[in-house]
Amino acid sequence: MHIDIPQDVLWILRKLNEAGFEAYVVGGCVRDSLLGREPHDWDITTSAEPLEVKQVFRRTIDTGLKHGTVTVLNHGVGYEVTTYRADGDYSDHRRPDQVSFTRSLEEDLKRRDFTVNAMAYNPKDGLVDLFEGEKDLLEKKVIRAVGDPDERFDEDALRILRAGRFSAQLGFTIEENTRDAITRHVKDLEYVSAERIEAELTKLICSPHPEVLDEMYRLGVTAEILPEFDRMMEAVQNNPHHYTDVGHHTIAVMQHTTDKKVLRYAALLHDVAKPLCKTTDENGVDHFKGHPAAGAPIAEAILRRLKMDNRTIEDVVRLVFWHDFGIEGGMKPGTFRKGMSKMGIAHFPDYIEIRKADIAGQSDYQKEQKLVEVDNMIRLYEEQMESDSPLEVKDLVVKGKDLMDAGIPAGPLMGEILKVLLEDVLENPEHNEKGFLLQKAVELKGEN
Repeated sequence: MHIDIPQDVLWILRKLNEAGFEAYVVGGCVRDSLLGREPHDWDITTSAEPLEVKQVFRRTIDTGLKHGTVTVLNHGVGYEVTTYRADGDYSDHRRPDQVSFTRSLEEDLKRRDFTVNAMAYNPKDGLVDLFEGEKDLLEKKVIRAVGDPDERFDEDALRILRAGRFSAQLGFTIEENTRDAITRHVKDLEYVSAERIEAELTKLICSPHPEVLDEMYRLGVTAEILPEFDRMMEAVQNNPHHYTDVGHHTIAVMQHTTDKKVLRYAALLHDVAKPLCKTTDENGVDHFKGHPAAGAPIAEAILRRLKMDNRTIEDVVRLVFWHDFGIEGGMKPGTFRKGMSKMGIAHFPDYIEIRKADIAGQSDYQKEQKLVEVDNMIRLYEEQMESDSPLEVKDLVVKGKDLMDAGIPAGPLMGEILKVLLEDVLENPEHNEKGFLLQKAVELKGEN
C-alpha cells in the first residue's frame, strides 16, 4: 500500500519525525487516496502537542490551540497539524466538554466518526487501519461507525447527517448497526445548528446519489430537518402524469439535474406545495392546481430556516414558482416573451433543465408532447436572443425623459404607463418605435 503524498506534506511529516514525534496524514485524504481520488485537503495528525509543533516550524498560525490544531505554512499553503486527542464527555450532543491530548494514535483514531475516515498513513509505517476501514471502503462499500455507533451519535448528532452525506457521495450503504443507531438518536438533531444542517444537506443532494434522501426519510432524519419532505413522500399522486408519490417523483427530478446547488434545491422543492394543494375529482383523479405559486413562499421559508444565502434563495424560489411555465402547450411568441419578462431571460437555461428533469420524473403519459413543447420554448428563446426584442422597461425606445417632454410627470402614473407600453411591446415587438409609443403614452395619460 502506497499513497502519493505531496512533497510539502512529506516535508512536514519528516520535520516532525526528525524532532522525535509521530506524524501521519489522516482522515479524508487517506480515504480519497485509497479510492484513487485527488484529496482536497491533507490533514496531519501528530503526537506533538501544539506548542511543540510551533517549536518545530518557523511559520505557523494558531488555528485552534486548545483543540490541538496548528496551521503550518509551507510555500504559502496552510496545512492543519492536529495533536492526537482523546475527547471527554459530550453533554450537548455536538462538542466534547473537554479535550485532552494523548501520545496514542489509537486513542485519536477511535474517537473519529466512521471507519472510512479513521485511517492514518505515513511512508514509514504504511496504512494504520485499526477498524477495518479499508475493507469497508474497498470491499464492503459501507458507512460504519467506529466502535459503538450509539456512542458515536450520542457524542455528536451531526454525524447522523454525515452518514447520509458520505453514503450519497460515495454511493455506499449505511451499515445495519449504524442505521439502527441513527433511528435511536435522530431527536438529537435539534442540537445541530441550521448552518451545519444546510451544509450537510447540500452535500447530500448535490452528490451523485441524491436518492439517499429516501434512506434519510426511512431512518426518520428528514422528519427532524425537513418535515416538508416527509409530507411529500406521503402524498400519493393518482394522476396519469405520474407513476409515484410526490417524494419519489422529487428524487427522480433531482437525479435528472446537474449537481448545481440552485438546480438541486429547486428540484427538491418544486412540488413542495402539492400535499397542500391536492384535490381529488369525482373520478378519483388527483389534481394539484396552483402548487407552483403556493410552493414559492414555502420554499423560501425552508431555505431561510436553513440560513441559506439570499441569492440562492431568490434563484431557487424563482424556479419553484416558474417550473410549470408553458405546461398548457401551444405557446405563442407573445406569451413566451411575457413569461420571460417576468421570469428573467437569464434564468431560462435553469428553467429548461428543471422542466426537462420534471418531465423525466413523470410517467410516459403525453411525454413526447411535453418534450415537443420544451423544444418549442427553446426555439422561441433562441429567436428572442437573436432578435433582442424588448423584455424589460429599460429596453423600450422611449425613456422617462421622453415621457416628461410629452407632458407626463415622473411618478406612479409614469411607471404605470411604462408597464402598459411594455405589455404592448411584448405582444407586438414591432411597436417598439418612438412615435408609436409616445402617442400611446399620451392617450394613456388622457384616460387617467
